[in-house]
Amino acid sequence: MGVYRAKFPSEVTRIREDIRVMRIRGAGKIARAGAEALAIAAELYRGDDLAGFLKYIEDVADYVRSARPTAVSLPNAISYVITRLRRAKPLSVSEARELVVKAARTFISYSLRAVKVIGELGAKRIENGDVVMTHCHSTAAVSVIATAHRMGKVNTVYVKETRPRMQGLITAKALADEGLDVILIPDSSTRYFMKKVNKVVVGADTVAANGAVVNKIGTSLVALAAKEARVRVYVAAETYKFSPMTVVGELVPIEVREPAEIVSEEWLRKNPRVEVFNPVFDVTPPEYIDAIITEKGVIPPQAAILILMEEYGLSIKEIVGVAEETELKEEELRE
Repeated sequence: MGVYRAKFPSEVTRIREDIRVMRIRGAGKIARAGAEALAIAAELYRGDDLAGFLKYIEDVADYVRSARPTAVSLPNAISYVITRLRRAKPLSVSEARELVVKAARTFISYSLRAVKVIGELGAKRIENGDVVMTHCHSTAAVSVIATAHRMGKVNTVYVKETRPRMQGLITAKALADEGLDVILIPDSSTRYFMKKVNKVVVGADTVAANGAVVNKIGTSLVALAAKEARVRVYVAAETYKFSPMTVVGELVPIEVREPAEIVSEEWLRKNPRVEVFNPVFDVTPPEYIDAIITEKGVIPPQAAILILMEEYGLSIKEIVGVAEETELKEEELRE
């Protein structure tokens, strides 16, 4: 008989912790790491009880999914694997294990190809001599800028530091390694430098059904400054970053992280009357975005709902059903 283990493999625990504490950053990398965790969990399962394996994988999925609440790429990657397992209705543990591993590997491969395609499509939107600004770290956004540079279109890029975790430094190094002239700037100087910029290219953690983009805090201010300066804003995002639940009005939860990311614990102890609030993401309205660049094509933000319908193959009825099931589970927990 198979034995369901409440304690997950150390490799799975490590991946989840790396996602939670942001050692693994960027929505695409988070998604691929989540899929990899499921594959590892399946490969390490010992036993021949199918029901035990299915329960185990579902619990691993819930455990990994809970690492980050905002980046929809993680639950979408998990759902990609779990949905294929459920639909296949395997007859044995070995068959189920193979399904999980294959689905996870397929998702990871698709994700990597998507970044390359987005780079190629996005580069076509960049014109010769353009100066670009970007924010935070997005593999997809880096792919667009780097591809445009290889085509001889872009030489200079302004990279925002992106406090408090300074993800901009990751982007600055990646683009400098590609041969671009990188200018790292303070977050507070966005409006000052915008007059020197022709295009803004950023990534996304979540794209809502109405075309609004949830991304690293400060993205909306970049888009606002760009709109004022008549600078086009492009969002580079794989389709698995589109959130099906927003079709029925579900709000995207905004993650709030520890005050210690902003000030030291010693400073907090000396200033007990000061409350520190550290939201990680903000929402950029669709009217501030010129286009969303996906591996399926370049779309206006208002067409996000069409991507959701096509990519996930979900009817409104199915999405509502999922939302109602989630609400029931939450009510059971409250009771």
